Amino acid sequence: MMQMPTAPSKRANIALWIAQGLVAALFLMAGVMKFVMPVAEMTKGTPFSGTFMHFIGVCEVLGALGLLLPGITGRYRGLTSLAATGLLIIMIGATVVTATSPKPSQAVMPFVVGILCAVIAYARRGDARRASSTPAPVSIA
Repeated sequence: MMQMPTAPSKRANIALWIAQGLVAALFLMAGVMKFVMPVAEMTKGTPFSGTFMHFIGVCEVLGALGLLLPGITGRYRGLTSLAATGLLIIMIGATVVTATSPKPSQAVMPFVVGILCAVIAYARRGDARRASSTPAPVSIA
């Protein structure tokens, strides 16, 4: 039988919330910028179209919301790990694209953000199982 992941300690939970807040702020800012910037400026120096960059922007904004809203509302908490995993996939792509660019040293930033996403995804992986394993409240009325 598979053992259910245990809840993180209070300190680890605080550290995870700080990491989630910082990563969410970063992705929210990056995602919004993909809609504010002119397409010609946004795609300059990249092999990607404006439509693809807008798609990535939508994914970044939704991922940022997915890092925060399930924990804040207490509903669908398993989406936090899923959002972090999706953002990790984006960061893997960003790291590869940046590493193959003329300035490969700039790949450090997306790599570090990807590591943070992986830590969040791993640490929050049991939230959905823990939430579903608690019995539902009994209504007397």
